[in-house]
Amino acid sequence: MRLKSPGWRKLLTGTAAVAIAAGAVTYTGTSSAYADVQVVTDAKTAADGKQYWVENHLVGGDLAKIRSEGAQRKEWLLVWAGDENIADTAVKDVKNLPGTLGGGLNKAKNALPGPDFLAVIDATKGSPTYGKVVNTATVGPLVENEPHHMQYVWHKGDTIYAGALFAAATYAFDVSALPQLKLKGVSLPTQTLGGSVPDAYWVLKDGTAYGTYMGGPVAPGPYTYANGQTVVGNGFAGSPGEVVRFDQNARVLSQTSAATPQGDNAKLCENLPTLSQPTCANPHGIQAREDLNTLVTSDYAEPRNIILDPVKQPSPYLRRPTIRTWDISDRNNPKLKAVSYLPDGPRAKDYDPLYAESRAAMEATVTNLPGHKGAFAETMQGGSVFYTPDITKPQPHWYQVWDDGASNRALGNNDSIGASSNGGWIQTSPDDRFLYRAIQGRQKGTLGPDDPGTTGGVYVLNIENLLAQGPDWAGPGIQTKEQARSGADNGVLPTLAGAAPINPGTPGAGPHWGAFDNFVLGGDGFYHETSSPDRVAVSNYFVARSGLDGDHKVNIVNLSRDGKATVDQDFRDEFTGAVGINFNRKSWPHGEFGNAKPHSELFVVADADVK
Repeated sequence: MRLKSPGWRKLLTGTAAVAIAAGAVTYTGTSSAYADVQVVTDAKTAADGKQYWVENHLVGGDLAKIRSEGAQRKEWLLVWAGDENIADTAVKDVKNLPGTLGGGLNKAKNALPGPDFLAVIDATKGSPTYGKVVNTATVGPLVENEPHHMQYVWHKGDTIYAGALFAAATYAFDVSALPQLKLKGVSLPTQTLGGSVPDAYWVLKDGTAYGTYMGGPVAPGPYTYANGQTVVGNGFAGSPGEVVRFDQNARVLSQTSAATPQGDNAKLCENLPTLSQPTCANPHGIQAREDLNTLVTSDYAEPRNIILDPVKQPSPYLRRPTIRTWDISDRNNPKLKAVSYLPDGPRAKDYDPLYAESRAAMEATVTNLPGHKGAFAETMQGGSVFYTPDITKPQPHWYQVWDDGASNRALGNNDSIGASSNGGWIQTSPDDRFLYRAIQGRQKGTLGPDDPGTTGGVYVLNIENLLAQGPDWAGPGIQTKEQARSGADNGVLPTLAGAAPINPGTPGAGPHWGAFDNFVLGGDGFYHETSSPDRVAVSNYFVARSGLDGDHKVNIVNLSRDGKATVDQDFRDEFTGAVGINFNRKSWPHGEFGNAKPHSELFVVADADVK
């Protein structure tokens, strides 16, 4: 299915919309798996004059009871998830959905589009309801949002920003009274005509946020931004993308194109359809150092031709090797400072160019402490980690400092090949000691018919020695295949501190995304922020239509003080009893809508419970 212009989407109409327009509605209902479900709806009028809503389905009814279970203040894991339906699978696979078209309309319900939602899961250590879904906050009237990313970390008072990959919408949620959510606002495609396909968000200290819109302006042809820049794009979900600044209610404050006036390297940056000025400007990851007035974005791919169609990739050069740094001294007018090209490494010519170390720069993560000015970047198809010691330089230089293949054996694999590791999430710890990385693993047959693929998981790198070199470090990084395979422990480059396989023995079924837990319960009974996280949560799902789906589970990985990683054996599904919360289930608090696709997650605490 090819994503078309915003007008293609069907909105829910009729009695549901009428009920929402009347305001908040509260009633108690039941489903076959959940009893005493209280439904509380919060609606807002968007720029198009229509009502948009979040509908809470609180299991256990009374909010005070839910919050007090176990007589301990609660910590929650929020998971932004999409409804799985017929649009996510090839026709031949429809029979595998829970409910088939051949069995009549009622049985086919789960194959039809249903509501997308934020799942609220009890993540309180030692809680008797640890791992239980206590609320599914569904959004409407838009369906087929393909819920994607939120921000990377949540702090008290922050709005939750959640992107809809296919619907080109950004939702803003109030989570101050968890487990119940409210809708603060929603940005629609008509508010971001300069870009499409929202990806990730970074929240600033003033509560506003920057978001990456990976796809091009909604309409093909020239588009002029408020800062006077005019770019020529090839349409919705094409190129070039933009950076958007939102207020706390998802109102757009500014849009800035990620394109350079002169275009990018024509050989390395293809576009379909072709543009007169080739561009790699498809920003995906986004993080900022406000103290340095610097924003970093990473270009992943032209999304229309990669993510939204289950077809063979037309060209490896639709996956991007570029990182962009921005001056954000004027928060509402980011200025693009530099476009840096990640280098190829020692195995670049061993396989298809798609798997060269520099390909598909999905994410970048900044360091945090004063005195540190560096940032890391990773590549999804290239399977590598890169570092630049100073993001404030006019032209940052990036060095390869790790190859995912050096983590393979610690994840239970038999080879040390990093190509096509399908890594996604990468994040520095708040204390700058560790680098966390989630990889899905290489799918079977990727590098040839006899390729067995690799198990994915979470690994942790110790980066203390590297950061200690300061902002003037000038390499070298990884130079040889042997260094890439072994980890190149030369006293400076990162070393492997820990690794936890996810779905061992199943190629390409590991996690795509994650979030660290930045809260700890204090002696006063309240939660406080910590700079030394002791666990991360990860989700095993990418984008079904890309052919890289996953088993739709969410796991927690425990971290020791020295970085060792182990899968939390107590975080179990409330129905199956198996480790990990399984989003492939028949029933949810909001009804029997079947399987769901968990893409991103955050640890969050209600305002009253955190100091």
